[in-house]
Amino acid sequence: MTTPANASPEAGKPFESLPSPLDAIDDLRAAAKWTVAAAGAVGAALISGGPLVAVGNVHGTAHALLAGAGLVVSLLGVGLAIWSASKVLAPRLTTPATLRSRRLRGLREELEAEPEQFFGVAATTVRGLLLYQAVAVDLARKLAAEKDVPKRLTLDRHLRRAQQNAARAEPYVHWLLELGHVWDIQLDLRRSRWFTLGGGVLVVAGAVLFFLATASSGPTYVPVLTPAVTATPATAHAP
Repeated sequence: MTTPANASPEAGKPFESLPSPLDAIDDLRAAAKWTVAAAGAVGAALISGGPLVAVGNVHGTAHALLAGAGLVVSLLGVGLAIWSASKVLAPRLTTPATLRSRRLRGLREELEAEPEQFFGVAATTVRGLLLYQAVAVDLARKLAAEKDVPKRLTLDRHLRRAQQNAARAEPYVHWLLELGHVWDIQLDLRRSRWFTLGGGVLVVAGAVLFFLATASSGPTYVPVLTPAVTATPATAHAP
């Protein structure tokens, strides 16, 4: 593993002048809250109002089952939208394992397309950047377990160099963890939009099914105006 070139004091904190990626979390979660609120309003409209009035028009077991199935499908659509959006609001833990996961492959590809802009001279890949700390920890464990004095001196020398490398890479790792945290939330928000769209389709399908059941059940009466016939009294004749 190569040792990065000596950096200037300013290079130790390369992202100090930039806004933190974590600043975008509030906006992402605000969008998710609006989605949850809108889906909840649709669910409230399904439970009360029009459907309850139309229930009186259901006649027969078949139509009742059809209407119930329509309501269930609609509520499933609402629940799907709320569940997917609420995942954005849930707390999460972002670790180096998260950065190496398949889920964040898109982020790694973007960063590694121009590594000199994101990692400086510290590394060329995300895995290489995260390797510095792992090497330092591994050497520290070996040094603690080693009893032979010459080997301990050699391990101690390698450990000091590894710790210096890890210290230089630490600001990049810290920024990368913040970026990965926001990227992970953004992925959930993007997926929740598709789930919300699918939930909306289910709501419409369920509503159509419900109102078809309520509109087609029972006989339909059409009022007909029938003119009344009034008998004319006979005219009395004088004798």
